[in-house]
Amino acid sequence: MEKEEELEQKHLQNYWGNTPEEEYYSTQGIKSTKSFFTSPRGLTLFTRSWQPLIAPPRAAVCMVHGYGTDISWNFQSTPIFLAQNGFSCFALDMQGHGLSQGLRAFVPSVDDVVEDCASFFDSVVKSDTELGRVPRFLFGESMGGAICTLIHLRNLEGFDGAILIAPMCKISDKVRPGWPVPEILSFFARFAPTLPIVPTADLLEKSVKSPEKKAIARMNPMRYNGKPRLGTVRELLRVTDYVSSRLRDVRIPFIVLHGSADVVTDPDVSRELYDKAQSKDKTIKIYDGMLHSLLFGEADGNIEIVRNDILSWLNDRC
Repeated sequence: MEKEEELEQKHLQNYWGNTPEEEYYSTQGIKSTKSFFTSPRGLTLFTRSWQPLIAPPRAAVCMVHGYGTDISWNFQSTPIFLAQNGFSCFALDMQGHGLSQGLRAFVPSVDDVVEDCASFFDSVVKSDTELGRVPRFLFGESMGGAICTLIHLRNLEGFDGAILIAPMCKISDKVRPGWPVPEILSFFARFAPTLPIVPTADLLEKSVKSPEKKAIARMNPMRYNGKPRLGTVRELLRVTDYVSSRLRDVRIPFIVLHGSADVVTDPDVSRELYDKAQSKDKTIKIYDGMLHSLLFGEADGNIEIVRNDILSWLNDRC
């Protein structure tokens, strides 16, 4: 507890501490870039890459973060790990998140976000001949898992596999508000979609188990701390209903990973995805007692288990 309080009193430049980015990446044995991408609809979106020093890479991993977060804080821990193991990783801050254009945490159309991500990933591969010759994988956390599923359903042959971390592929009946709450929210969202008034529990508190990691996550200067906006919640309800109706159409090779104690997204929904998907190559991992933030919020030993399961899955397909 004292360690957590000490961290909360500090100001960290990055989630790893105050070492400058380029110096830290060098000590980790990788290279990294950051830039801006103009989406087909004219939005300016912030992007990053994390790549191995060796060439060519073993594969390209196209990554999508979750709601209210961004790619510049603790999200980086996973692509840094993958780059150390030979994989080139790419990600963008979705509309209204991180350093990208848009009202904070307002997602008026998930379909537009899907188009943004697909266009960015396509541009990355086309800009580098080496990436055009290696396998391509999707990687999505939480809401990002739903977006990856939609990218696949939009283009069934576009990627060679998907890594889905606690994906929000359906709002579980355990957490979905009962009638008439969704109908009321949808009604008011027509008139004031940007209004941040949807009551919800602190997602970070429910996602991150380690007190020390919780303190670090709270220091993220770009984390959205407000209540969800009416239009965003309406859109997430719509999209997850759609994705859950299309689970039988999923054909991509995938691994889905979920904590059994996750109360943000439901592990039973991941089991449903595994059972219904037509994919001939599919794997599911349910981790006993783990929460929503599998790749940062758990104790280091648990994170190592999850990371190694992802790496083993990739190794078998590259």
